[in-house]
Formats: sequence, C-alpha cells, structure tokens
Amino acid sequence: MFKAYLLQNWPLILVLLAFAISLFTTVFFEKKMITRLYFLVGSIFLLSIIVFLEFYWADLAEFNNARLVMIALRYSATPLLIALICLTLIKKMRWFIFIPALLLVVLNIISIFTGIVFSIDPETSKMVHGPIWLIPYIFVGLYSVFLITLLIKRSNKRLMEILPIAFFAFALGSGLVLPFILGADYAPIFCSTIAIALFAYYEFSILQLVKKDSLTGLLNRHAYFADINNDPKSITALISLDMNGLKTLNDNEGHATGDEALVTLALCFTRPLSNRQSAYRIGGDEFIIVCRKTFKDEVLKIVERIKKSVSETDYTCSIGYSFNFEGDKTITELLKESDKMMYEEKKQFYLQSGTERRKK
Repeated sequence: MFKAYLLQNWPLILVLLAFAISLFTTVFFEKKMITRLYFLVGSIFLLSIIVFLEFYWADLAEFNNARLVMIALRYSATPLLIALICLTLIKKMRWFIFIPALLLVVLNIISIFTGIVFSIDPETSKMVHGPIWLIPYIFVGLYSVFLITLLIKRSNKRLMEILPIAFFAFALGSGLVLPFILGADYAPIFCSTIAIALFAYYEFSILQLVKKDSLTGLLNRHAYFADINNDPKSITALISLDMNGLKTLNDNEGHATGDEALVTLALCFTRPLSNRQSAYRIGGDEFIIVCRKTFKDEVLKIVERIKKSVSETDYTCSIGYSFNFEGDKTITELLKESDKMMYEEKKQFYLQSGTERRKK
C-alpha cells in the first residue's frame, strides 16, 4: 500500500516538500500567513492520503463503510481548502468564510447514512450519485469564483498580475470540469493540481513583493523608477497625490492609525484605474499614478473619481496632474508640473483648514 501511494503521489510530495522549505526560509510574509500556508500544505497531504485510500479500497466490499467516510471527507475538504486559501491570500478576510463549507460538511455526514449526495452500491462497490450530488461542485464553484474575483479586484490589473491569477483560476476550474470528463480517474491528481497552483501563485507573490509596497499593496518606489524607463513615450500623464495631515495623525493617534489611513487612501486611488494606469507609493504619504495612452478627459475623470472616493473616508489628500500628449516633455518635467499643482492644493488645504503643516 505504501509503495502504491508513493508511486501515485511522489510528484505531489516533492511539490509540498518544496513548498514547506520555501515557507521555512522566507522572510517576506507575516507569521500568521506562513502558519496558514503550512496548514494548507499539511491539509493537501492528508487529503491525498484520503483520496488514495478511497480508491485503493474501491474493489474491496468489506471497506465500503470506510469508503463512505473517505468520500465524505473528500467532498468536504475541497471547499474547506478553498475557504482557507481565501483566508490566507485575501487581507481582512474573516472566519465566516468557512460557514458554507461547514454546512456542506454536515450535508456530507448526513449522506453517509442517507445517500442524498453519494452512496456505494453494495453489489458492485461503486460510488452512486444521490439526488443532490451536484451540491459539492456548486459550493466549490462559488468559492472559486469568489476567490478569483477578490484576487482580481485587489490586484493592480496589470498583465503581470492577471496572468498568474488566470493560471490559478484555470487550475481551480479544472477541478470542476475534469471530473465530468475524466470521471473517477481525475480524483487522484486533484491534490497535485491544487498544490502546484497554490505553490506557483505563492512563488509569484514573493517575486511581486520586490515590486510592491508591503503596507498598501501598491507598486513601490523601485517599481516606479523601473517602469518610467520602460517605453516612456507611452506615458501621457502623471497624477501626484499626497495625504494631508499624516504626521499629525501619527503623533496624535499612533502609527497604526496612520497606516490604516494610507491603506484606505490606496484603495481610493486604485479603484478608478484601468490596466493603462498604475499606482505607486513612492514615499511615506506620497503616491504617483502613471497613465499610459490615456486621454485628457479620462485623466480628469480619474481625478474626480479619486476625489469622490476620498471624500467618503475620514481622510483628505492633495492632487496634481500634468499632461504630455505631444511627447515633448521628460518624465522629470511632468513630475515637476504635477507636484507643483499638488503642493499648491496642499497649501490651500492648510490655509483653509487653519492647521499648521507639519514636516514629516
């Protein structure tokens, strides 16, 4: 049995081992996230054992009752795993994400005794679908759509981020489609599919951390200087943004409150953007949006949407912008123009609010 398990799952074991070693050596993620990823690795490994035993005992009638338990565990584990992936990869996700998956666990336990989802034919020892056998697949599909939608929503919508998410979506989607094409033959490779997809996305995330600001999730200063030198003629506008009163907020309410403000504003800055605009945090409270092949009207609409979004928060920011449709300005000149407008707006803010601008 042990030899058969190794032959079937050796590639999976190697992937999970590489994943665990990578987690042990990484310095990029918080301890909580690393712990959850370790738990995911262990869960996928245990699920591979459950799947192996279920099919290893398939022709042995004396193990039919044990197989029912294994099937219930397999059907329950998939949505639980995806819920855990949601909790791990999506910031501010709460534990209530597990509620639908736990309801499915209860349904699968009931099915052991009633056969409403699955049962085993005592004569042939084959699994038989119950009247509501599609429910586990529907749960997995909804969880997968929810996860991919949030990953896309929280990305910068650039091709380098969308492609790995698309790969992840393809892997999850295969888990829904291939069982209908390959039947029971797909089950043994399901764990490998999930492990490879998760490990690939994890490695991509590490690579992206070099370019991303760890607090806001926006591109960082290093990425900004690299990107403006990449096809600079396509850059038609810059938008400079600077939070008002961050130093005062940090001094009066603490840096955690200031960090929360920066994260909130970063979301306001990215919501109106398409894949032709990229947002960067280049300093403490300083942000830049680089617009490529973006017309003036669209830039102004982006600025208005940002102002509207920020007005719905407890914070304020100053905004400036500049255009280069003729292609006769350098990036340095563009930045000077947008910064000048932004600092004029900031000056007016402090004059009108009657507060003193404090140095960072």
